[in-house]
Amino acid sequence: MLFTITGKHIGVTEAVKNYAQDKTSRLPKYYSGINQIEVVIDGSKGGKTNVEIIARGEHSKVFVGTESGENVYKCIDSAVHKLEKQLTREKTKERDNKHTAAARKTKAAGDDGV
Repeated sequence: MLFTITGKHIGVTEAVKNYAQDKTSRLPKYYSGINQIEVVIDGSKGGKTNVEIIARGEHSKVFVGTESGENVYKCIDSAVHKLEKQLTREKTKERDNKHTAAARKTKAAGDDGV
């Protein structure tokens, strides 16, 4: 899995980089098709920090979690949490779509036999 971290108008320390990498390394647990994660940390003059985490998966699927606030670590946590929700929802959709046709066939076969 490819991991990239970028700082816009702000210096990214080694501690922040390690923290972001540690938190985002858990994302493939929620959706196994992820092959690239990009973290963009944008600092503004007011002291507010915007964090955007982009997870790219198979079949050109892109998941984005953004958060803004004062503390970089809290923003990373919130953005990762948002991504976890998106990835879980997508995995559930794929599983439901995969098994829906089979469920219909068994239900229809059971109705005809009775």
